[in-house]
Amino acid sequence: MSGVQLHPAVRAAMVSDSLDLMGIRENVMNFAIKPLERSMKITGYAATIEFVPSDEFNSADPYGPAIDFLDNLQSGEVVILSTGESNKSAFWGELFSTAALKRGATGVIADGPLRDVNQIFEVGFNAFGVGTLPYDYKGRMKVASVRTTVLCGGVSVAPGDFIIADVDGVVVVPQFAIERVFTAANARALSENHVLTDLKAGSTVREAWDKHHVL
Repeated sequence: MSGVQLHPAVRAAMVSDSLDLMGIRENVMNFAIKPLERSMKITGYAATIEFVPSDEFNSADPYGPAIDFLDNLQSGEVVILSTGESNKSAFWGELFSTAALKRGATGVIADGPLRDVNQIFEVGFNAFGVGTLPYDYKGRMKVASVRTTVLCGGVSVAPGDFIIADVDGVVVVPQFAIERVFTAANARALSENHVLTDLKAGSTVREAWDKHHVL
């Protein structure tokens, strides 16, 4: 983990801009992935789990791999749930949210549907996904891997990559870039605050740009 801390005022767009400065320009997930509620925001380090289509399951322990994954989540991790952008089932709901929250996870990001929406709200867990669906994944999908590099929302995500997600979208910061991106994003948050102050005071956009070189 980086020795530099990300300022709470930093938004997903600021992190995306900071990645652009490093030449990393394709690390924002598909825009179809949305928060269940606009105010939801997630920051943390990726813990990945991958689902693939399958009608096979162990009737005695149909959720075994997912249970083991949930029970081994660490504080500050974000669940990155790769489904191949499937709509065969939902992949996350109330009980998984409750378990993840108690383990200290900061949220879940899925490139497939969620369910138990009202109950997730009641739990107070931050959840991003592609729509909602009542179907259980048992007999439709299965866990193919945990804590491996996966493709989620069109972006390659490795365990330990940094994730920031808000109403603007989901950004993935590769591990090697975390400290540089944090430093740049923190500086951008400060600069944008100065620009906003000047604009509110009546500066033209050109004047603000020439002074701060941030928009």
